[in-house]
Amino acid sequence: MARRWQDGKGTLTVEGLDVPVEIAASYRARTRGLLGRDGIEGALLLTPAGSIHTFRMRFAIDVAYLDRDLRVRAVRTMRPGRLGLPRPHSRHVLEAEAGQMARWGLRPGVTVELHRV
Repeated sequence: MARRWQDGKGTLTVEGLDVPVEIAASYRARTRGLLGRDGIEGALLLTPAGSIHTFRMRFAIDVAYLDRDLRVRAVRTMRPGRLGLPRPHSRHVLEAEAGQMARWGLRPGVTVELHRV
């Protein structure tokens, strides 16, 4: 049975490190994403999502494409004004300020855990 996600807050565990995460599961929250913000504390999880764009963004972001099991399929850094290509088998997209994912050890093949607050 598929997992049902809802907007809210949680903690993302990456290789033993806990990162605050906002969950954007509704159409409205996913559409808004990080638009209009000057930064983010932690990360934003868009679900369901297989691709993103950075049009009208104010800062560069790291983007991780996750499969249904929350395993990282790809990680990219995107500057504002870019269109990300859809990633096969991606179900979720994780966004954070550029450089953060490398600090957390987030790379292809790593599986993250998500805990709702």
